[in-house]
Amino acid sequence: MPVPASLPAPAAGQQWSAAAYAANAPFVPALGGAALALLDPRPGERILDLGCGDGVLTARIAAAGAAVTGLEPDPDMAAAARGRGLAVIAADAHDPIPGGPWDAVFSNAALHWMRDPALVLSRVFDALAPGGRLVAEQGGFGNVAAVVTALNAARAARGLAALAPWDFPSPDRARRRLEAAGFEVEELGLHPRPTPLPTGMAGWLATFAAPFLSDLPAAARPALLAAAEGLLGALHEPGTGWVADYVRLRFRARRPR
Repeated sequence: MPVPASLPAPAAGQQWSAAAYAANAPFVPALGGAALALLDPRPGERILDLGCGDGVLTARIAAAGAAVTGLEPDPDMAAAARGRGLAVIAADAHDPIPGGPWDAVFSNAALHWMRDPALVLSRVFDALAPGGRLVAEQGGFGNVAAVVTALNAARAARGLAALAPWDFPSPDRARRRLEAAGFEVEELGLHPRPTPLPTGMAGWLATFAAPFLSDLPAAARPALLAAAEGLLGALHEPGTGWVADYVRLRFRARRPR
């Protein structure tokens, strides 16, 4: 399938269901331990969890004694996080971030949904105290490449253009962005992480593939998802089930003092 010369810019998020997310994607917070270890939250620190979702990881930051606040634009996810007793700012990270200065900004599996990553990094830089750190994990170069290819093949079979709705940067591209925003990069790398899917590829697609469906009538969407799943048999491991081809980009960067 030919690759278009120009693909649309990443889109910011989608409408979420906190219940569906908890059922189909519990691995997202469950596998966030490495990012939390890189954050190393300390008692009394003021930390913002950027794109906190339903607050599962945010609660773990709070348990370390930090004064943590979530930032989440989706109302259903924000309500779920508040239901855990967490403070949540209902805002978009492309806008100026309120409540600062923050000692640290943390983000897990959210930055790749942002339509203008460079703008978001500049907002985070402005919101941090001098010496404050940004610690994040997101999809990196090659993340779910097979899934994206299958979705675009299913679209091509219907005469639809290929899409690249998520931002999965290489380490070099991510470093350049961070430095352009003013950050000093302390640690940054790609981490392949084949990820078992608790509700199979169908559950993953139902949860995350909405950006590939927005230009289709609702009645045609299930058939496209089924066609994409049918192309992904190489990701089904007998005895294990469906395993997604995840590659994570994890980094820590600091605003200079």
